[in-house]
Amino acid sequence: MKKSFHTDHTPIIDELETSIKFHNLDLILGFLPKGSYLVGGFIRDIILGRKTEKLDVDIVVPLDAIEIGKKIADNIGSKCIILDKKREVVRIILNNIYVDIANQVSSSIEGDLCSRDFSINSIAFLFDKKSLFDPLNALKDFEISLLRTYSENNLLNDPLRILRCFRFVSELNFKIDFNLITFIKKNKGKLYLVAKERINYEIQKIVHGANALDAVLLIKKLNLFGIDNLNEDSFFLDLEKINYAELNQKEKEKFLPSFFIAQILDVFSLEKLKFSKAEIEKTKLLRKWHFLLEKRNIAQLTESDRFTLHKELEMFLPSFIFYLPQNLRLDWLHRWRDNDDKLFHPSNLLNGDLIKKNFKIKDGPLLGELLYYLSKELAYKRLNNFDEAIYTAKLWIEQNAPKCD
Repeated sequence: MKKSFHTDHTPIIDELETSIKFHNLDLILGFLPKGSYLVGGFIRDIILGRKTEKLDVDIVVPLDAIEIGKKIADNIGSKCIILDKKREVVRIILNNIYVDIANQVSSSIEGDLCSRDFSINSIAFLFDKKSLFDPLNALKDFEISLLRTYSENNLLNDPLRILRCFRFVSELNFKIDFNLITFIKKNKGKLYLVAKERINYEIQKIVHGANALDAVLLIKKLNLFGIDNLNEDSFFLDLEKINYAELNQKEKEKFLPSFFIAQILDVFSLEKLKFSKAEIEKTKLLRKWHFLLEKRNIAQLTESDRFTLHKELEMFLPSFIFYLPQNLRLDWLHRWRDNDDKLFHPSNLLNGDLIKKNFKIKDGPLLGELLYYLSKELAYKRLNNFDEAIYTAKLWIEQNAPKCD
């Protein structure tokens, strides 16, 4: 049961003041004019008792944010970065903490708070009065873990906020208000008006959150990215029927994000949203082997096919586990966890330089084929030591090297 803060603000204010002093933010308070206030994620995370690696502080001043920012930067020996000259938004960095200072936009603090994205980011700490100002009754939303907005226009002003809803589901374990869900269904297409890099960043935050599965399930249910074959393509699995406990905690943290990304975006969308070449190639390989194993039973794969599968999927095999028949998953995971298993972790007893030196072979396809062959022989336990590898390489070259008349 969450604490009730909407009637007694004292615990929050005490925590805020303690955190401000701990992070030396009180060094800048003397430079702020009357009517300045703290707002946004800093207060939200204090209320949630949430520790984050990166601390962002948002301060609103009545006027002259740029001038105030420069004065603070000069006095604390920091840089003043102008983020938006027209709207007067500046950033100073204090002990690796980003402090953004902006002008109040509306004629009142309440007007400014009502224009913010979500109610949970719309609580102000008034420096002058050392009090909280919560015109949207956001503290009640914290108690029931509800994400809502004061006005749909607040999201339309920056459609990325649509995606940020799912980030708060993933990171904070919040539910999305029914009216907000209805709005998302109607306006999800506007996401593509946002810079691709910003969408990419939010997706990464979503799939790495503690409650990523809940967010991804909702994204799939709403088909947020409008993938045409999301329901027909067998590659997109029923995520509610998967036993994620088959992976240990480290494996979940490392491999589930890629699995989730491949479940909400197809290759075309990954390319469109400027995902890394590595992430795109990973999804292509997951799809390749899923569809190949749909057509052919694993037991029917040739030695070369099975070896190639493990060679291509070695670095992220746990992301592929859920595409396997249930009876194989734990056995494959157990073998993959064994770094000495030469099929699941292909390696070689000889390297390219040694082969080139001993057998007078140059870089090229022939060398690549020989290394592949030796690695496959080792994987299937037909090689046991260095001398056997040298002998096998010699025989292979005699049989496969081009003959000169």
